[in-house]
Amino acid sequence: MDDKSALLNQLRIDRGSEPAPSRNGAIWLGAAALVVLVLGLGAWWWTRPGALPVHVVAPQPIAGDGASAAGSILDASGYVVARRQATVASKITGKMVELDIEEGDHVKAGQVIAKLDDTNVRAALNQASAQLEYAKASLTETQVNLANAQRDYDRQKSLLQSHFVSQAAVDNSQTTLDALRAQLATQRSNVDVVARAMSVAERNLDDTVVRAPFTGIVTVKAAQPGEMVSPVSAGGGFTRTGIGTIVDMDSLEIQVDVNENFINRVRPDQKATAKLNAYPDWQIPAHVIAVIPTADRSKGTVTVRIALDQKDARILPEMGVRVSFLDDAAQQSPGKPAAGVTLPANAVQGNGTTGTIFVVHDDTVERRAVRLGAGNGDSVVVLSGLTTGERVAVGDFTQLKDGAKIRVEQ
Repeated sequence: MDDKSALLNQLRIDRGSEPAPSRNGAIWLGAAALVVLVLGLGAWWWTRPGALPVHVVAPQPIAGDGASAAGSILDASGYVVARRQATVASKITGKMVELDIEEGDHVKAGQVIAKLDDTNVRAALNQASAQLEYAKASLTETQVNLANAQRDYDRQKSLLQSHFVSQAAVDNSQTTLDALRAQLATQRSNVDVVARAMSVAERNLDDTVVRAPFTGIVTVKAAQPGEMVSPVSAGGGFTRTGIGTIVDMDSLEIQVDVNENFINRVRPDQKATAKLNAYPDWQIPAHVIAVIPTADRSKGTVTVRIALDQKDARILPEMGVRVSFLDDAAQQSPGKPAAGVTLPANAVQGNGTTGTIFVVHDDTVERRAVRLGAGNGDSVVVLSGLTTGERVAVGDFTQLKDGAKIRVEQ
C-alpha cells in the first residue's frame, strides 16, 4: 500500500506551481473590443438610412478688379474667330510643282505661295501666239492685194472713159475689189479672235501661279508638291481642293453665345472686357459690334459679336475666352464693388432671375430661394439670399428637400 501511494503521489500534478494569469492580455483584449465597437458605431453613423451623399461648395465673392470688374453686368464664354480667312485653291486643275508656305508663315497680298505645272498651258500659249502671227500676216497680204485691186479698178474706169476697155472689164475689177474688202474684214475679225484666244492662254498660264489673296498668316498647309490640285472635288478623293488656309489676324474678333434670358443686357457699342483662357490674368478691352438678330432654339442663346480694342500676337483664332459686359459708367457708383457671390452652375436649380439652392447646416440642408444674376455654363452669380460664410450642397436634387439628412463626401 505504501508503494502504491507513493506512485500515485508522483503522478499527481502540482497546480500550485502554475504562473498567475497575466493582466496585460486582458487589457489588450478590451482595447481591441473597444476599437471594434467605435468603428462599428462610426460605420453605422455614416451609413445610417436617410443620409444622402452630397458635395459641399463655398460661394466665392465677386472679385473687384477695378472699375471694369465692378461694372460687369453679364458674363459669357465664347471663342476668338477670324472674320477674314480663306482656304486658297488654284483656279485650274493641275499638278503642283512648287509650294512656298509653311504653317505660321506671314504672307503679303499677291505673294506667290505655289506653282502648278505649266507645260501644257505654255504650249497652248505658244500655239495661240503662232496663230496670231499667221493671222496678222494674212491680213497684211490681203491689204496689199486690196491696194493693187483698187489701182486696177481706177485704171479700168479711166480706160472705159476713153473707150479702150469694155464695161465688163470694169465690172470684173469692181467685183475683185469688193471681194478683197470682204476678205480684209474677215481677216481682221480673225486676228481679233486669235488675239483673244492668246489672252485666254496667257490667263491660264497666270493661273498656274497661286498668290495670297490678302495679307495674313498661314494656319493650315493642305497640299504637297507632286499632288493634283483643283478648284472642284475630282479624282475620287485623290485631288486636293485646297492648298492652304490664310487668316487675317487684323480681323480677329470674339463670338459668344448669350442666354436669351439676359440678352436685354447687351447692346451695340457696349464696353466689355475679355479674358483668354490661356491668359486668365490679362484683361483685354473690347466692345460689342452687333447682336445677331436670331436665336438658337436648341440652345436658347443669341450670338453676339465683340471687337477686340487691343491687338496682340498672343490672341489666336479658336482660343477660348470669357467676356464681361460692362454697365454704363453713369450708372456705376464710384468705389462700390459688385454685389453677390458666384456658385458652380450645378449647385443651383432654375434659371432666369430666381433659383433654388440647398444650404448646409451640420448634417441637414435648408432649401432657400435666391435671386440670380449673370451666368454662363460654368458658374452663376447669386445677387441675394446667400453670403460667403455659408456652404451649399451639390447632389441629387430629386432627393434633396428642406431638412433632409445628408452625408458630406469629399
